[in-house]
Amino acid sequence: MTEPQVLDVAEWSRFEIHLDGRLAGFVAYRTSRGTITFTHTEIDSAFEGRGLGSTLVRGALDAARARGLAVLPQCPFVRGWLQKHEDYLDLVPEGERPRFGL
Repeated sequence: MTEPQVLDVAEWSRFEIHLDGRLAGFVAYRTSRGTITFTHTEIDSAFEGRGLGSTLVRGALDAARARGLAVLPQCPFVRGWLQKHEDYLDLVPEGERPRFGL
């Protein structure tokens, strides 16, 4: 088994995670004026239970940080992940955190 790869597929507005050459899941997003809004996360049922959702979200948030984008976590999975990983909370503007329960 190879290491999972997280790729930004900008033309489809989503980050994808691939494992062993297969698409295992994605997190959809919208961007506008310095902000990235994560809207939906899916992991294929054949790949569930392997921590790929966490790997995917971490990769997407790392990319947002590298690009200097503020994060709006509309997706419940991304929100839940941020609640458990406080070292990423700085990506969500302080004034927006209460809106997302962060």
